[in-house]
Formats: sequence, C-alpha cells, structure tokens
Amino acid sequence: MTTKMITIDAHGKRIGRVASEAAAHLLGKNAPTFARNKVADVKVSIINCAKAYMSEKKQKDKEYVTFTGFRGGINTEKLGDLIVRKGATEPFKRAVYRMLPSNTLRNKRMLNLTVSE
Repeated sequence: MTTKMITIDAHGKRIGRVASEAAAHLLGKNAPTFARNKVADVKVSIINCAKAYMSEKKQKDKEYVTFTGFRGGINTEKLGDLIVRKGATEPFKRAVYRMLPSNTLRNKRMLNLTVSE
C-alpha cells in the first residue's frame, strides 16, 4: 500500500473547518477501504496556520481547560496566550486531537498529522 499525502491550506479559514477536514482524512472516512479499527494509510499536512482566520474576540474569550486530578488543579489558558506560548500550530493540533475518537488509535493517528506555520 502507498501512503497518501494530503495537504490542507489554512490560509483565511477557521480552525474548526480545517481541523474537521483533517480529522476525517486521518480517520480514513474518505477512503474506500475505511475500517474503524485500523489507522488509515494517509499523512495529513496543515500549512499556513499563522494566516488562518481568528477573530480578536475568539483569541480573547476562548479558553482551554486542563485538570491535573488534584484538588484546585484546574488550569485555564486563553487562545491568544496559547498562540504566544506555543505558536500558531498548537490550536490546530488540539482541535484535531479532540475531534478524533478517544481510543488507543488516537495517538497513532496523530503521528500522521504535521502542522506548520
């Protein structure tokens, strides 16, 4: 089998639209050999993340919440702060990660995703 390379250009598009397209390809939904229990033989690349459309309100209001498991361990971070700290690629990685089913294949599927600014 040959690995199929798919490139998605995020220039002027919203994060969710690009992420849902990437997640569908990573799941293999667009292939005739779709199987839920297999990792699709596809590599997805998202380019121009820094040029994607993000409104000022979204950067100011959108919060990413994590929980450490300990009492008082809820951490929140705004989208704008996340972009400053980790770059414009991190919101795309997180969006695709959360659109994939939460099973043992999720991390293997995420290895087939490359995101560049």
